[in-house]
Amino acid sequence: MEHIPNASAEDAPATPSPPPDIYDEVAYAYDGSLEGLLSAVFAAYERHEHPTDIAPEERLQLRLGQRVSLIPTDQDRALRVMSTLRRQCGRAATLAVTRAACSDEPGAGTAVYRFVRYAIDEQKHRACEHCRKRASCAGRGGMGPCPKQRGRAFSDITHPAVERLFRISRSVGQECEHMRQFVRFQHLAGEGADVWFARVNPKASVVPLIMDHFVERLGVQPFIIYDEVHHLAGVYDGGDWQLVNTEGAGDLERALPDRTADEALMSEAWRTFYKSVSIDARYHPELRRQFVPKRFWKNLTELQESPAALRPRYAELYMAK
Repeated sequence: MEHIPNASAEDAPATPSPPPDIYDEVAYAYDGSLEGLLSAVFAAYERHEHPTDIAPEERLQLRLGQRVSLIPTDQDRALRVMSTLRRQCGRAATLAVTRAACSDEPGAGTAVYRFVRYAIDEQKHRACEHCRKRASCAGRGGMGPCPKQRGRAFSDITHPAVERLFRISRSVGQECEHMRQFVRFQHLAGEGADVWFARVNPKASVVPLIMDHFVERLGVQPFIIYDEVHHLAGVYDGGDWQLVNTEGAGDLERALPDRTADEALMSEAWRTFYKSVSIDARYHPELRRQFVPKRFWKNLTELQESPAALRPRYAELYMAK
């Protein structure tokens, strides 16, 4: 038998090293709610990860070499993040985060996460050596937020993390103001139901942000504000309000009662008043579109054409008075 010499270590084949992980970036996907976004922020701290993107699951677009992690919504974790943000950054920052969570911009969730990271890090860099209140300060020794730095992070608009959140929050705030101005209600009644119904088409999901305003205005009168873009309805029963997800306008229309007998007449009266106070010599279409965007026109009663069958009837009632 031929002798086979022992193989040396140099002659032995090298053990192949494991391939590197091709997913060097991670993206967090959540359900699109404020609680889901805050749960994703909590998960980033818990897992010691820095996600490059945080977006709702239906709007997330993965990049090349990016893995996705679906974050479940946890109410307790969301409350912890919100309370920490309010305690360390103030009410203005908390309101900005709440508004940004309602935005339709693809990078709104990522902007919220990066701002929270920046704001928390700013609290860690304190200059307590020369502070006159360091002996009685509740945040001395890193035990809590510094009262002097509370809110300072959000006021630094020149920082990229703050500037983007500020811009998104301001856009959503302007949309809320548009909704307060351009919401038009219709009186519906039938089968024991008496409700005021309004249809809106905002470019951000602002119905949760404007419900308190209309509750204060309408008092105990039940009403519904339906967002036909995001398929979300704010329902107020006279005591408390809640959000209802709707699959489409058809299902909602079938569930609602009919218009009252005087609704068409009152709508025509409002259109007549609107035309009577207008000044033809000062008509400025460009300025009108600037203050009242055209996407709101289809739901504004005063900008809709009067029904042909209603014009003679309204003219007779008007002349009789």
